[in-house]
Amino acid sequence: MNYSLLLSAAALLATPAFAQSGHQGHDMPAEKAEPNKSPPVSDPHAGHDMGAADEPPVIAQPAKEAADPHAGHDMNADVAEPTPTDEVGNVPAPAPPGDHAADAIFGGDVMARSRKELAYEVGGMGYSLVTIDLLEVGVQKGRDSYRFEGEAFTGGNINRFGLKFEGEGAFGERIDDLELQALYSRAIAPYWNLQAGVRYDIKPDPSRTYLVAGVEGIAPYWFKLNAAGFVSNKGEVRARLEASYDQRLTQSLILQPRVEANIAFQDIRAIGVGSGLTDFEAGLRLRYEIEQEIAPYIGVEWRKQTGATARFSRAAGEDPETISLVAGIRIWF
Repeated sequence: MNYSLLLSAAALLATPAFAQSGHQGHDMPAEKAEPNKSPPVSDPHAGHDMGAADEPPVIAQPAKEAADPHAGHDMNADVAEPTPTDEVGNVPAPAPPGDHAADAIFGGDVMARSRKELAYEVGGMGYSLVTIDLLEVGVQKGRDSYRFEGEAFTGGNINRFGLKFEGEGAFGERIDDLELQALYSRAIAPYWNLQAGVRYDIKPDPSRTYLVAGVEGIAPYWFKLNAAGFVSNKGEVRARLEASYDQRLTQSLILQPRVEANIAFQDIRAIGVGSGLTDFEAGLRLRYEIEQEIAPYIGVEWRKQTGATARFSRAAGEDPETISLVAGIRIWF
């Protein structure tokens, strides 16, 4: 009997341990929650594929203030306020040095003379130039001609004194036209000069003396322009406009178109000039620079007299319109 009681007690003690060890390592699903007794709410996404489990909503958190990189620094020092004397440009320039380092090596007298020569050569220096733009012969029907035109000047970058000259005629005959101008030139802009002086026409007869005023310079795109007005000792008023352009084809080959127009504001019958546009010429010359100072050229030139001037020429037995083949040389020194 005692033996039976011991077996019954042992069986009762082993039952909980066996139950616990039999399910060890098994996944035990949580008990299902009781369904909500409230009436169901229609799902707006019913019928959509919602295979992925819905994530719980993310609640926005208030942004944290950025840490002050200067936190803990001592900011009690006052910032200096700028004063008017600190503004750019108000500080006076320092006094120029009274001595020169080169004086200690070469001597003060030698360097003083050298500085004087340097100032003369690179600033405010004077120079002279003679240019003969046209020195040519022209071949045309029934009459071969010659022509020359150039200028010389001396002075500096601002003030100059110059001489312009030009003339033309036919071979075997007396010169037809010869003109001289003595001019004072004053720079009024980086590329422009104001000119004033006198002009004397030796030919044609009778000779004339004119007061001259004009401008000369380089227009944008490197067009060379010259405009001048003339008032003669007889009260006659005339004007002249010239323009040219050097188109460099190569380093040595240059094509130059050139035009000139002369205007008279009244008839001057004594020298065969009528009022209005008296004559117009246009030429095209191709020159080759053997050196910068020497450039032979060939070209063609067309001239035409107009209005009363053309009528005066016809009455004198001359052709008011000509075309010439020209060849010549341009030099300067």
